[in-house]
Amino acid sequence: MAPQRNRRPGFSRRAQYVLFIGYVVAALGALLGGVLLVLSTFNPPAYAIARGALREVTTPISTGLHAIRRSVNGIPRGIDEYLGVVDENRRMRADIKRNQALLERARQLVVENGRLRRLLVLRDREPETVVVARLVNASASSTRRYATLNAGYWQGVRTGQPVRGPEGLIGRVLETSPNTARILLAVDADSIVPVRRTRDGLPGIIAGRGDGLVEIRSATFANVPFRAGDLFMTSGTGGIYPPGIPVARVLRSTRDIAEARPLADPDRLDFALVQRPYLPPPPALPKAEAAPQ
Repeated sequence: MAPQRNRRPGFSRRAQYVLFIGYVVAALGALLGGVLLVLSTFNPPAYAIARGALREVTTPISTGLHAIRRSVNGIPRGIDEYLGVVDENRRMRADIKRNQALLERARQLVVENGRLRRLLVLRDREPETVVVARLVNASASSTRRYATLNAGYWQGVRTGQPVRGPEGLIGRVLETSPNTARILLAVDADSIVPVRRTRDGLPGIIAGRGDGLVEIRSATFANVPFRAGDLFMTSGTGGIYPPGIPVARVLRSTRDIAEARPLADPDRLDFALVQRPYLPPPPALPKAEAAPQ
């Protein structure tokens, strides 16, 4: 019986280098994970700064990868159009497809221009507008829903400011770094938004579910009926969100708790408007002077 080959990495210098680099990468990853775990446990502010620095590095990369992905997705169409000029029949089909693509692109531009026009109208109409910036990404997790805004405290963005689009409320600012901000979306499980029903002024509370939908409860009475199509807007209660921002629409008729869909889908948005809180935070109380002896 022939002896087995020596499969240990010692017979190849390249294998030794690969194995050594693998150990180094694993050790560095474990060390970095341990440092971040310790920071998040014992020093949350430092962990938030580190996370903001990481966003500063990854946001330009995400923007670049998004442009590359869009370019790569257009390659098959270009190849198909190029091959379509082989003969007259294919050339006719390619012309039809090209005209359809141009028509679809024109429709998309009309929709996008309409959204941008409404956003500009909101910016000019709302006196407390801070900045209009791009949403570069949004998480699709089933439990936590965040988005990254391409503007930070250098542009005037501060924690707690509401974020909206032309369709309605998107969320509020959770963390800021120099040129980015982390947005807590209205569909996140930790998001609570005071609202009113437009048809009768019923006060309610909208809570995120983490799956792209929200739940609506009455803030006054139990077992309140909800109709399919009921629209809820921010009420201004709590002092964060200005009143009158559309939030969600009820999907089906029910009682007590209603399932609703947000009007602003962050996965389909490009730009967002950051506003100042509806009510300024209360001033700090002056320190009491020591009583004379």
